[in-house]
Amino acid sequence: MMSGKYTSIDNQKVSGSVPAVPDPGHVAVRFADSNLKTFPPSDAKGKISGGSGPPRDADDTFSKSTLGSDDSQPSGWFKMFSVASYKPYFDVDTSDVLERIKDSLFPFRGSFNEKTSSNPDLYGPFWICTTLIFVAASIGTFVTYVAHKLKKEQWNYDINLVTWSAGLFYGYVTVVPLGLYVILKYFSAPSGLVQLLCLYGYSLFIFIPALCLSVVPLDIFRWVVAGVAGFMSATFVALNLRAHIKNAGERWFLIVAAIFLLQLALAVVLKIYLFTVSV
Repeated sequence: MMSGKYTSIDNQKVSGSVPAVPDPGHVAVRFADSNLKTFPPSDAKGKISGGSGPPRDADDTFSKSTLGSDDSQPSGWFKMFSVASYKPYFDVDTSDVLERIKDSLFPFRGSFNEKTSSNPDLYGPFWICTTLIFVAASIGTFVTYVAHKLKKEQWNYDINLVTWSAGLFYGYVTVVPLGLYVILKYFSAPSGLVQLLCLYGYSLFIFIPALCLSVVPLDIFRWVVAGVAGFMSATFVALNLRAHIKNAGERWFLIVAAIFLLQLALAVVLKIYLFTVSV
């Protein structure tokens, strides 16, 4: 009897302290709003995202476009050290270069400066000088080699032909136009430096076939070839500059005469050092 009573009392105590919990069914769990609901967050800076930009303190040097930017272009004398500043002077077609070479072979026309005033180039003069160096070195080497073999003597290659030719042609086509540019500016008849470089560069083309003809082992023939080439080159330069130099006043004739004689002097130097082969 006592055990049954205690059991009934215990059951009442348990049922009173632990009430029955009804089945809640589906429970919806809500979290507080945060930036973790999207990745990356919309307000993030510098994250790996297609639409986000660099951090504010990032160096954007490489993200700036250098083309067409005024800040990236050098100004003043610094343009001389920029490759882009020389690009327009090499923007010519083969047909343009051939047409200018043809004009240099007809020196009495005197229309070269007119045709090239809007678009002088340095491409033709550069390759003309380079070709002259190659031809002078190769022709001189070939002639001396044959001469030594015919005499059954030992032959040694002379590297001075290359260095001497390079110094002569590159130096002449650079220093002389630069000096003339300063003189014309002094006499208030300035001319474009690139225009002068272009004119003098093409004036040297006639010496390429002249050097090829120097293989003929006749000294009188070599003098004739050098003289004709020098006269044509000097006439080409003088006639193309005459109309412009007339603005320099009464001394224009002396300037033109000096230009003509200097070009003839170049022909004489070429005859003595390149057209003459000694064994």
